[in-house]
Amino acid sequence: MASKRDYYEILGVSRDSDAEEIKKAYRKLALQYHPDRNPGDKEAEERFKEAAEAYEVLRDGEKRRIYDLYGHAGLEGTGFTGFGGFEDIFSAFGDIFEDFFGFGGRRSRRTGVRRGNDLRYDLELSLEDAYGGKEEELVFDRWESCEQCGGSGMEPGTKPETCSNCQGRGEIVRSQGFFQIRTTCSRCGGTGRIIVDPCKQCQGKGKLRVERRVLVKIPPGVDTGTQLRIRGEGEPGEAGGPQGDLFVVIYVKEHPFFVRDGDDLRCQITISFIQAALGTEVSIPVLHSDEEKNIAIPEGVQPEEIIRLKGMGMPSLGRGKGYGDLFVKIIVKIPTRVSQKQRELLAEFAELESQKLGTKTRDFWDKIRGA
Repeated sequence: MASKRDYYEILGVSRDSDAEEIKKAYRKLALQYHPDRNPGDKEAEERFKEAAEAYEVLRDGEKRRIYDLYGHAGLEGTGFTGFGGFEDIFSAFGDIFEDFFGFGGRRSRRTGVRRGNDLRYDLELSLEDAYGGKEEELVFDRWESCEQCGGSGMEPGTKPETCSNCQGRGEIVRSQGFFQIRTTCSRCGGTGRIIVDPCKQCQGKGKLRVERRVLVKIPPGVDTGTQLRIRGEGEPGEAGGPQGDLFVVIYVKEHPFFVRDGDDLRCQITISFIQAALGTEVSIPVLHSDEEKNIAIPEGVQPEEIIRLKGMGMPSLGRGKGYGDLFVKIIVKIPTRVSQKQRELLAEFAELESQKLGTKTRDFWDKIRGA
């Protein structure tokens, strides 16, 4: 069996640290390794339990004194064995978790009050919708409080009984040597009550699975990975706990013409080498309109040259104003076949060009093929 690590080392504090320093160190580790923030991570679960055990000892003056004198062996002699599971930890340190966990971590030792679970909805949008924003109706299933019993889980007109296992305290207190170990009552789940006549509508759960429709306003400029938080649209809490939230996670589909780069857009257009030499005007699609926009290509534009059009990119999310830019890459297409007339005209052009630059016609054609 592997030996236990030093409790001071686990919390990252010195042996002369005061109670406030120890509590602060534990809060930091508990937040980092909380199971709700590390689902399925076994290593994080062990670190969470290890930190809780260290804090339980070092926050208690008598336990800390014994540990400082005799180490882990001294604590074992008193009957202290750590925590059996997460519920024991939440029960023992409920006040700490209540302070800083906004989801799936608020628990009360006596009442069983717990915040409802958050929900996630993945929403796919076109680039056009991401540009202009839109209103979208989301349809999903969630748990809701049972109307018949008001979320109590009891048949209307009935009352719960006091739990005989914990006498209504919601916790079991066991004495081990010098210490008292408090654990959540397994029979009533920490509520201190037992439902004798469960609600027939929800079978005592206090909630039902129903379809929910929510109208959400998508702001202009959202991108893949953007999260929108809709407060109170998650699942109901337990024992009067607050409702969870709904997180809408955005995924923007690829566009057939534009490529997004943050707030900027990129595209490429193909023109002939004649258009590149003489200049031209081309039409490109516009995200916020069914119409196309004409842009001017200057004469003498080079292959793979990039033209920057300011303010024609995506709107900046959250800033209220401002747009990115559009970068247009020019692709110059060289014809693979030409007619006799075209050949004659090109040969004449090549001759004039060679006289102008003092080069040979063949050199000109080599440059064209290279381009």
